[in-house]
Amino acid sequence: MKATVIIEKDSDGYGAFIDGIKSTVIGEGKSVDEAKADLMNSYHEIKESYLERGECIPEDLQDLEFDYKYDISALFNDFDFINVSKFAKRVGISPSLMRHYKGGDTYISSRQAQKIQKGLHQIARELLAVSL
Repeated sequence: MKATVIIEKDSDGYGAFIDGIKSTVIGEGKSVDEAKADLMNSYHEIKESYLERGECIPEDLQDLEFDYKYDISALFNDFDFINVSKFAKRVGISPSLMRHYKGGDTYISSRQAQKIQKGLHQIARELLAVSL
């Protein structure tokens, strides 16, 4: 079953949780990688606890495949090889504003988020067309 992991910046670093399931599975860390690892550890521990008690693992926890949904800060933390200023220019956003989005200290409208997502997807399509 596909499940979406939401990854967001919080006051202590980054938090991650699995959206759309009945069970509560969360992870935290100073980086996105740490939050993802903590989430996966929690996911496996919860499943193991059911088995140790001789109970069936709930259907919403069985065989999950994860898709990730990021806030802007988490995106640029996880994909830190992307030059934020150059990316901002490419998608038509002020580099200064994009750095504020990355820092998590400025509200981002859904319109701006869509513009960023569209730019990411365009770059991905261009990279898929590359042969070496």
